[in-house]
Amino acid sequence: MDLTKNDATETIVGAGEVSLGGAALETYTGANIRVLEGIEAVRKRPGMYIGDTSTRGLHHLVYEVVDNSIDEAMAGHCKNILVTIHADGSASVVDDGRGIPVDAHGDSGKSSLEIVLTKVHAGGKFDHDTYKVSGGLHGVGVTVVNALSEWLEAEVRRDGQVWHQQYEQGAALGPVKAKGKTELTGTTIRFLPDITIFPKIAFEYDILEKRLRELAFLNKGVRIKLVDERGDEPKEAEFYSSEGLSEFVAYLNRAQSAFHQPVVFMGRDDEKAVEVEVALQYNDSISEMVVSYCNNINTIEGGTHLTGFRAALTRTLNQYAKSAAPAKSKDLNITGEDFKEGLTAIVSVRVPDPQFEGQTKTKLGNSDVEGIVTKVVNDKLAEYLENNPAAAKKIIAKAQLAAEAREAARKARDLVRNRKGVLSGGGLPGKLMDCTTHDQNSSELFLVEGDSAGGTAEGGRDRLYQAILPLRGKILNVERARLDRVLGNEEVRNIITAVGNGIGEEEDPSKRRYGKVVMMSDADVDGSHIRTLLMTFFYRQMPRLVAEGHLYVAQPPLYLIASGKKERRYVQTEEQMQAIMMDTGLSGASLAAADAAPANGEADGDRTAQPGDVTGDRLKHLVELGAAIEHGLRAFGRRNRPLREFLKLANKATDPKVDPRAGLLPLYLVEDEHGHEKAYWSEEEAEPGELASPRAHEFHEVKTLNKHLTRLRDEYGLRADALLAREVTGDEPPPRFILHRDGEEYPLLDLRALVPTVRKIGEKGIKITRFKGLGEMDAEQLWETTMDPSRRTLMQVRLDDVASANDLFTTLMGDDVEPRRDFIEKHALEVKNLDV
Repeated sequence: MDLTKNDATETIVGAGEVSLGGAALETYTGANIRVLEGIEAVRKRPGMYIGDTSTRGLHHLVYEVVDNSIDEAMAGHCKNILVTIHADGSASVVDDGRGIPVDAHGDSGKSSLEIVLTKVHAGGKFDHDTYKVSGGLHGVGVTVVNALSEWLEAEVRRDGQVWHQQYEQGAALGPVKAKGKTELTGTTIRFLPDITIFPKIAFEYDILEKRLRELAFLNKGVRIKLVDERGDEPKEAEFYSSEGLSEFVAYLNRAQSAFHQPVVFMGRDDEKAVEVEVALQYNDSISEMVVSYCNNINTIEGGTHLTGFRAALTRTLNQYAKSAAPAKSKDLNITGEDFKEGLTAIVSVRVPDPQFEGQTKTKLGNSDVEGIVTKVVNDKLAEYLENNPAAAKKIIAKAQLAAEAREAARKARDLVRNRKGVLSGGGLPGKLMDCTTHDQNSSELFLVEGDSAGGTAEGGRDRLYQAILPLRGKILNVERARLDRVLGNEEVRNIITAVGNGIGEEEDPSKRRYGKVVMMSDADVDGSHIRTLLMTFFYRQMPRLVAEGHLYVAQPPLYLIASGKKERRYVQTEEQMQAIMMDTGLSGASLAAADAAPANGEADGDRTAQPGDVTGDRLKHLVELGAAIEHGLRAFGRRNRPLREFLKLANKATDPKVDPRAGLLPLYLVEDEHGHEKAYWSEEEAEPGELASPRAHEFHEVKTLNKHLTRLRDEYGLRADALLAREVTGDEPPPRFILHRDGEEYPLLDLRALVPTVRKIGEKGIKITRFKGLGEMDAEQLWETTMDPSRRTLMQVRLDDVASANDLFTTLMGDDVEPRRDFIEKHALEVKNLDV
């Protein structure tokens, strides 16, 4: 389950679309046709290759590199993979595979490594000689990672040599070079995502942890390690599975009471070279979780392999039930739906030529795979049931109980239909304040916490297309409730009636009455609980509505900020509040060198901005640059090297026209035999092989730091020593800069003091009000902040990972206390906006 920020009014015009509403269509000639190729095309339209540039797309970069290592493992050449999130924000993937080839490729004369990293649709997976099966089929994976990175380094260990090449924004900085000898094999890819492409480049440990654990289960015998170097204490985890899918199913069922040990079915079609592996286990829950994969890719929309599994499961269990365990009642008919209750299963196939729907690879289309999976499951499951009668009896008894509950639910549905028409779309609930439009796509239904807030929302809404349904208290937790009990809850019935697309087997999102269903609750603990209960209901009873992206979370403001007589401002996040404080602190401010004298006849208190001062947008950009430099210096600080001594190594040259390294930090330090360090700004400066010695240290974070220091030097005439206070003996060091604002002076010992000083100034005179409930706002405020499409922020609920989503709901909303306690203890320190 993924919550993605989504401005409901945003329109993205893609390639091939023409806007008819503006002046852009004044002239349209051949000069307007532009051909984008290779790296340029990827950077211009990243969403075509990684889905989007949000958190999901950012982590997709790591997955692409890891998938290459996994392909090596599936080919039998890789046993260990190390994924590291480095202190500077970059990520690296190291494997012990064969190593990407570095020999000359074709007529180009370039290394195969460079071709793979710079040419779209270049790779070793287009035939079945190198890789029998693989997840990467289009040859765009690692090329896209390179194209969307500020910098990337590739190190290849093969043929007794270590080979190295560097790239910036997808372009090679030079040829592949031999760095030294080695007996090891494998590839290391380290990259820093480009901040000009991704709004945020902070990798999330938990997201990577889930995917790497999944890959370890899917590829038994491969050891995958994840290390996060960013905190004060490194965080790491290792994933290894000797049993594969059986351990995967047991892991997914760890919060459930299982009926039997995991069962694994394996088979192969030699003619098609298709391999099938299925693991399943029944538990005492009422929910089902079946996750499918093809060549390690999670096919979240299923496909032919999943269809084959379901058909075989229903047929085989039905046959066994009729022959060995007849139903308790002649009138009780067990269906395929009944066999879903309590089922946890993994369906994994390896196909040489998979046919996916698009680059996103979410649905498998190979028709022949269905029959292969069906045969394997039919044969193996029948054999298991015959040999394990105790487990078989529990499974059939579970299905019979589900059939009885289904029959009870049918009667409850019929009763509800006859009384109020909940499931037929008629008889809308009396509390619903409906909109006037009948246009499905433009209409919105707000599920509002409490009658009071519902009244406020009713007063603030646009009646044309916004409907309001107030909810009294907390709805039923449907995680452990069968359908007959669900339909017995009045609030749930009201939601079902209002949405109008049915639930369970009868769900049909095309029949929904609204384009968006928006959950709107207070920003406190109770509001979060209500939102969680609602999401549990929609995930379990209206999963297609969620999967198709019709469910949203409203984002009421957290703060109201008032400053003097200025207009009030509503703030959604802590980050926005900090940005407002920075803007306030910068208003009317100017930065001058401490030794800059005031104008003739002017007292310090009357000082106006001088020609050499930094003001306006230039000062704002300098503050942003200072924050970026500080981030880089913090990353460097984790190396336990004295920062002052390292900054002193900045090149002493004063003229960038003579020496482009002027004011920049060295990338390498090498200790000689006497323990003295030599600094180098590039590989070319060092002796051959010197940088490959154990005494050589490479500072990856300096690459980004030097990019910022170059701007500091070229745009502001400041060198790296501006980041340090002056060294004096005895007395306090004199300030390097003075920040002037509203007749006051703020001495700065160094440039690093600029950001906290501006923030502190911005905090003065600001009154901050923390909103906790929707009822604290009047109708106009609620419209302005939360309901107006031109100003609001909505978060779209998106289903990206079925296994993770099911695991989360089972952990948080199920009956077992222990997994929930473990979850709370693990994530307690990550809580934001805590209501105390």
